[in-house]
Amino acid sequence: MLKKIITTSAATLALSLSAASFAADIDINANGNDLAIQGYDPVAYFTQEKPTIGSNDFTATYKNAIYLFSSEQNRDLFRASPAKYAPQFGGFCAYGVTKGRKFDTDPTAWRVVDGKLYLNLNKDVQKVWLENVPGYITNANQTWPTIKSFTDSALETF
Repeated sequence: MLKKIITTSAATLALSLSAASFAADIDINANGNDLAIQGYDPVAYFTQEKPTIGSNDFTATYKNAIYLFSSEQNRDLFRASPAKYAPQFGGFCAYGVTKGRKFDTDPTAWRVVDGKLYLNLNKDVQKVWLENVPGYITNANQTWPTIKSFTDSALETF
């Protein structure tokens, strides 16, 4: 009986993942139109040191999500090295990942730490995260591989 449950669960998961294969990868926080970071330019956090809305004129795709950029130069920097500029944990809340969850983020609640972009659910959550950034990053780095292949609704039931 247990083998049947495991097989059924694996089949259900495989169907869910294959249905999502035409959308942004499950480990990327994107809206229903596959837009990442709510349209904010990921490179601007590094080059302008502030959240900046991107433009539909300058786009790039990474892990099946669409990123917008405020300039052609930023788009080209991203295309050359997307992993360098894409937010950590697929753009999900860095603090939420420490709790085993994949929460949406407020693009204005951000920090670049050691050359990596981290986003938080909101500025109140960010205040908590800022109390122990190194510890939370270590914890999230350990937790992320376990949760990245699940939706937040699936994680909520664990």
